[in-house]
Amino acid sequence: MSHETPSDEPSLVSLRTMDIAVALLFLAASAVVIADSARLGFHWVDNEGPASGYFPFYIAVGMAFASTINLISAVLGRTANGDSSFVSKPAFNRVLAVLIPSIVYVGLVQYLGIYVASAAFILFFMLTIGRETLIKSLLVSIGVPVVLFFMFEVWFLVPLPKGPFELWLGY
Repeated sequence: MSHETPSDEPSLVSLRTMDIAVALLFLAASAVVIADSARLGFHWVDNEGPASGYFPFYIAVGMAFASTINLISAVLGRTANGDSSFVSKPAFNRVLAVLIPSIVYVGLVQYLGIYVASAAFILFFMLTIGRETLIKSLLVSIGVPVVLFFMFEVWFLVPLPKGPFELWLGY
Protein backbone atom coordinates (compact mmCIF):
# COMPACT_ATOMS: atom_id res chain seq x y z
CA MET A 1 0.00 0.00 0.00
CA SER A 2 1.53 3.28 -1.08
CA HIS A 3 1.28 6.40 1.04
CA GLU A 4 1.69 8.65 -1.99
CA THR A 5 -1.24 10.85 -2.85
CA PRO A 6 -2.45 11.08 -6.41
CA SER A 7 -0.73 13.82 -8.41
CA ASP A 8 -4.03 15.66 -8.90
CA GLU A 9 -4.35 16.25 -5.13
CA PRO A 10 -1.98 18.99 -3.92
CA SER A 11 0.11 18.05 -0.90
CA LEU A 12 -0.54 19.96 2.30
CA VAL A 13 2.56 18.73 4.12
CA SER A 14 5.35 16.31 3.26
CA LEU A 15 6.47 13.25 5.22
CA ARG A 16 9.86 14.89 5.73
CA THR A 17 8.26 17.92 7.38
CA MET A 18 6.19 15.68 9.65
CA ASP A 19 9.27 13.59 10.52
CA ILE A 20 11.03 16.78 11.61
CA ALA A 21 8.00 18.04 13.57
CA VAL A 22 7.49 14.73 15.40
CA ALA A 23 11.20 14.42 16.21
CA LEU A 24 11.16 17.94 17.67
CA LEU A 25 8.02 17.17 19.71
CA PHE A 26 9.61 14.00 21.10
CA LEU A 27 12.79 15.93 21.91
CA ALA A 28 10.72 18.52 23.79
CA ALA A 29 8.85 15.80 25.70
CA SER A 30 12.16 14.12 26.51
CA ALA A 31 13.57 17.41 27.81
CA VAL A 32 10.58 17.86 30.12
CA VAL A 33 10.91 14.32 31.50
CA ILE A 34 14.70 14.65 31.90
CA ALA A 35 14.31 17.96 33.76
CA ASP A 36 11.65 16.58 36.08
CA SER A 37 13.63 13.38 36.66
CA ALA A 38 16.64 15.50 37.60
CA ARG A 39 14.42 17.36 40.06
CA LEU A 40 13.23 14.09 41.58
CA GLY A 41 16.66 12.50 41.46
CA PHE A 42 17.78 9.86 39.00
CA HIS A 43 20.59 8.25 40.96
CA TRP A 44 20.79 4.98 42.85
CA VAL A 45 20.07 5.39 46.57
CA ASP A 46 22.07 3.12 48.89
CA ASN A 47 19.91 0.60 50.76
CA GLU A 48 16.80 1.85 48.91
CA GLY A 49 17.31 1.32 45.19
CA PRO A 50 16.57 3.72 42.36
CA ALA A 51 15.30 7.22 43.11
CA SER A 52 11.87 8.10 41.71
CA GLY A 53 13.28 9.76 38.60
CA TYR A 54 15.70 6.92 37.74
CA PHE A 55 13.68 4.97 35.17
CA PRO A 56 11.90 7.96 33.56
CA PHE A 57 15.28 9.68 33.17
CA TYR A 58 16.90 6.82 31.28
CA ILE A 59 13.81 6.17 29.17
CA ALA A 60 13.75 9.89 28.23
CA VAL A 61 17.48 9.86 27.42
CA GLY A 62 16.90 6.91 25.07
CA MET A 63 13.89 8.64 23.52
CA ALA A 64 15.91 11.86 23.06
CA PHE A 65 18.74 9.90 21.42
CA ALA A 66 16.37 8.16 18.99
CA SER A 67 14.58 11.44 18.24
CA THR A 68 17.90 13.17 17.54
CA ILE A 69 18.85 10.45 15.04
CA ASN A 70 15.44 10.77 13.36
CA LEU A 71 15.75 14.56 13.27
CA ILE A 72 19.22 14.47 11.70
CA SER A 73 18.08 11.87 9.19
CA ALA A 74 15.03 13.94 8.21
CA VAL A 75 16.95 17.21 7.99
CA LEU A 76 19.63 15.64 5.81
CA GLY A 77 16.95 14.02 3.66
CA ARG A 78 18.11 10.46 4.35
CA THR A 79 14.72 8.99 5.14
CA ALA A 80 13.20 6.15 3.14
CA ASN A 81 10.09 8.25 2.52
CA GLY A 82 11.86 10.94 0.57
CA ASP A 83 9.65 13.97 0.04
CA SER A 84 6.38 12.14 -0.45
CA SER A 85 3.14 13.63 0.75
CA PHE A 86 1.94 13.08 4.30
CA VAL A 87 -1.54 14.38 3.59
CA SER A 88 -3.19 16.14 0.69
CA LYS A 89 -5.40 19.21 1.04
CA PRO A 90 -8.61 17.37 0.08
CA ALA A 91 -7.84 14.53 2.49
CA PHE A 92 -7.10 16.97 5.32
CA ASN A 93 -10.37 18.78 4.58
CA ARG A 94 -12.22 15.46 4.88
CA VAL A 95 -10.60 14.88 8.27
CA LEU A 96 -11.60 18.39 9.39
CA ALA A 97 -15.17 17.76 8.17
CA VAL A 98 -15.43 15.06 10.83
CA LEU A 99 -13.12 16.51 13.51
CA ILE A 100 -14.68 19.97 13.85
CA PRO A 101 -18.29 18.74 14.28
CA SER A 102 -17.00 16.13 16.76
CA ILE A 103 -15.34 18.84 18.86
CA VAL A 104 -18.52 20.92 18.73
CA TYR A 105 -20.51 17.84 19.80
CA VAL A 106 -18.30 17.27 22.84
CA GLY A 107 -18.74 20.91 23.81
CA LEU A 108 -22.52 20.79 23.35
CA VAL A 109 -22.86 17.75 25.63
CA GLN A 110 -22.10 19.99 28.63
CA TYR A 111 -24.89 22.43 27.77
CA LEU A 112 -27.54 20.37 26.00
CA GLY A 113 -26.92 16.95 27.54
CA ILE A 114 -25.70 13.87 25.73
CA TYR A 115 -29.04 12.89 24.21
CA VAL A 116 -29.96 16.20 22.56
CA ALA A 117 -26.35 16.80 21.45
CA SER A 118 -26.26 13.27 20.00
CA ALA A 119 -29.49 13.85 18.11
CA ALA A 120 -28.08 17.04 16.57
CA PHE A 121 -24.77 15.32 15.79
CA ILE A 122 -26.43 12.36 14.06
CA LEU A 123 -28.80 14.64 12.15
CA PHE A 124 -25.92 16.83 10.94
CA PHE A 125 -23.86 13.88 9.70
CA MET A 126 -26.74 12.09 8.06
CA LEU A 127 -27.72 15.22 6.15
CA THR A 128 -24.26 16.50 5.21
CA ILE A 129 -21.97 13.47 4.91
CA GLY A 130 -24.54 10.72 4.31
CA ARG A 131 -26.79 12.91 2.15
CA GLU A 132 -29.85 11.10 3.49
CA THR A 133 -33.39 12.42 3.27
CA LEU A 134 -34.68 14.73 5.99
CA ILE A 135 -37.33 12.24 7.16
CA LYS A 136 -34.86 9.35 7.46
CA SER A 137 -32.32 11.60 9.17
CA LEU A 138 -34.89 12.86 11.69
CA LEU A 139 -36.14 9.36 12.45
CA VAL A 140 -32.64 8.02 13.13
CA SER A 141 -31.35 11.12 14.93
CA ILE A 142 -34.32 11.06 17.32
CA GLY A 143 -34.69 7.28 17.57
CA VAL A 144 -31.10 6.45 18.51
CA PRO A 145 -30.88 8.87 21.48
CA VAL A 146 -34.35 7.78 22.70
CA VAL A 147 -33.27 4.11 22.66
CA LEU A 148 -30.00 5.02 24.40
CA PHE A 149 -31.91 7.08 26.98
CA PHE A 150 -34.10 4.13 27.92
CA MET A 151 -31.16 1.73 27.89
CA PHE A 152 -28.90 3.81 30.14
CA GLU A 153 -31.26 5.88 32.28
CA VAL A 154 -34.18 3.49 32.74
CA TRP A 155 -32.90 -0.07 32.36
CA PHE A 156 -29.24 0.12 33.46
CA LEU A 157 -29.76 3.11 35.81
CA VAL A 158 -26.55 4.73 34.56
CA PRO A 159 -26.93 8.51 34.60
CA LEU A 160 -25.38 10.30 31.65
CA PRO A 161 -24.98 14.08 31.25
CA LYS A 162 -28.39 15.70 30.91
CA GLY A 163 -29.38 19.13 29.74
CA PRO A 164 -32.45 21.35 30.05
CA PHE A 165 -34.64 19.11 27.86
CA GLU A 166 -34.23 16.08 30.13
CA LEU A 167 -34.83 18.27 33.20
CA TRP A 168 -38.02 19.55 31.55
CA LEU A 169 -39.09 15.90 31.12
CA GLY A 170 -38.44 15.26 34.81
CA TYR A 171 -35.13 13.37 34.59
